[in-house]
Amino acid sequence: MPVLTYILIGFAGGFVGGGLGLGGGAVMVPLLVMVAGLTQHQAQGTVVGLLTVPVFFAAAWRYYAAGNLKLDITGFMIIGFIVGSFLGAHLVQHLPAAVLKKIFGVALILIGIKIVFFK
Repeated sequence: MPVLTYILIGFAGGFVGGGLGLGGGAVMVPLLVMVAGLTQHQAQGTVVGLLTVPVFFAAAWRYYAAGNLKLDITGFMIIGFIVGSFLGAHLVQHLPAAVLKKIFGVALILIGIKIVFFK
């Protein structure tokens, strides 16, 4: 797979993450599976690896500069995020790829329905 493909997938995730506050993984995981041919587990692991680097620093700084980043709330959320991400990553290692892919897809659909139809 050409390096440019991976750069464009990263760009898409960063654009959606920085522009909408939506996790870039919602875009990058499906693209890594459909375009790059990774398994669901590999795609999710790759995106998690990407997010361990402060890739969203520029977007966070822009929100902070505009007064739209609540550092006090963010700090508490980080605590829950660390614990939840560890437990979630541990649990999915035991799921078959087909089941994991369906769970991922259903989660995206439910989030979309909630955003579009409910306040």
